[in-house]
Formats: sequence, C-alpha cells, structure tokens
Amino acid sequence: MTTRIVWINGALVPEDQARISPFDHGWLVGDAVFETLAIVRGMPFAARRHLERLAYSGKHLGVTVPEADVLREAMIEVAEANGLEEGRLRVTVSSGTGPLGSSRGDSPPTATVAATPQSPWPATTAVATMPWTINEQGPLTGLKTVSYGANVRALAEAKDTGASEAIFANTQGLLCEGTGSNVFLVHEGQLITPSLSSGCLAGVTRQLVIELTGALERDVPLEALATAAEAFLTSTTRDVHPIHAVDGHPLPDAPGPLTQAAAEAFARLKATQIDP
Repeated sequence: MTTRIVWINGALVPEDQARISPFDHGWLVGDAVFETLAIVRGMPFAARRHLERLAYSGKHLGVTVPEADVLREAMIEVAEANGLEEGRLRVTVSSGTGPLGSSRGDSPPTATVAATPQSPWPATTAVATMPWTINEQGPLTGLKTVSYGANVRALAEAKDTGASEAIFANTQGLLCEGTGSNVFLVHEGQLITPSLSSGCLAGVTRQLVIELTGALERDVPLEALATAAEAFLTSTTRDVHPIHAVDGHPLPDAPGPLTQAAAEAFARLKATQIDP
C-alpha cells in the first residue's frame, strides 16, 4: 500500500510519521476549524472561497489560521505528493495544545492538510429527516468546526434506513441542512434553498449554485422536502446530487429539469474554472 503524505505545520511527512499531541485541543474538545475541497485537475477547486470561509470560522472561534497563500501551496503540494489529479483535500486548524478541559492554552495552532481519492456517488440518493434539530442561535452557527458528534450520530441513523444523508430542521421546525450538505428543492415552482438565518452553513457549492441558477433563499417547513417536485443536495464531494426519496417516499422526478440544469451548469463551471 502506498504511504500517504500529509502536511503538518509547514512540513510534508509520511502519514506514519505524522504526530499530533494528545493534548491538542482539536482532539480533546473539538476546538478546531476545517475545510474540505475537491481536487480537480490536480488543483484545489474554489480555493479562494474555501480559505475565506476557513479564516471566517477561525476568527469567530478564536483559532489562528495560517495565511491563505501558505495553505493554498500546502494543498497543491499534498495533492501532488499523493499523485492525485482528482480527489478530496481536508484542511484542519486547531488552537494547538491546551488543558484537558475547555479552557485554551497558549501554544501555537496545529495546521494539517491531508488528501485522499474520492469515490463517486450514485446518480441519485435517498435522504432521511432527523428528530434532532440544529440550533440556529448557537455559538457555532455559521462556523465550520470539527465538532461533528451530532452529525456522526445522525448520519449513522440515516444509513440504517438506507439513506446517504441525514437532514435536520432548526429549532423552529424549518428545513435547515444535512450533516455535510446543503439542500435545494423546487417549492411552488421555484428553486429555493434555506436561508443562512435558518442556521445552515454557508456552503461554497451552495453559493455557486445560487449564482449559477438564481435560486432563492427561502425558509420552508421540514415537511416541504418530502412533498417537493424535485430536490437535490450540494457539497464539495457531491456537487449537485439529485434526491430520489425522502424518508422512503419517492419524489416525482430525480433528476427533475431544474436539478438537471443546475447539475449541468455546475459541471461546466468546474470544467472551465478552477477558482471561481
């Protein structure tokens, strides 16, 4: 098996030589931010947008993020070192080592970049709605942090039902987001996606699809997803991924015409621009 190469705090090292302290606060309490990017033609796709969001998350969580140029070069180096023309990158930055509780220490941050191949998704997918909610007023709302325990539990629950994604409402019962994706649906003839005030993450793919399609930000009840004319997920790894069933109930069209148009527009963008 080929040894994977990762980047840690400025150095490329083999995976089996990579070392992060057991006192790292990202490991201990989830005190870290991250981004996942697609590798397209050997380069990180939409790097500017992802690095801007990483800086935003770091600023508001209080984690010092390395300069964008440093991380951009690290991503290119990791993709090249692993021989990946296509795949996925993960950039993670923690606050560094600290006490065993929630209080931070005063060490420098820990920054890592890793890359792997990305298995293709099936042409369409099923989703399952969850009984748990996203707190749209929470201290981490709008930040991409590694505090993913709730997502891990929900995704396992969804997979037990045959779905590939778990969908949350917010505390008001409004459609919010998936564990690692945003949601679009055709509601009353219009392509819409939940607004950021719903508590969903400002997904990079979500924003690109809004710009490409003119989709509107509009909040609807969670139940609207199961009665949508068509719907799809967006994310770094899924691009535009049609939904064929919600909680086991089939949708009329997968992909429907607006979903197909969004998918084709996004594919054209990805084929012609590396950092839109």
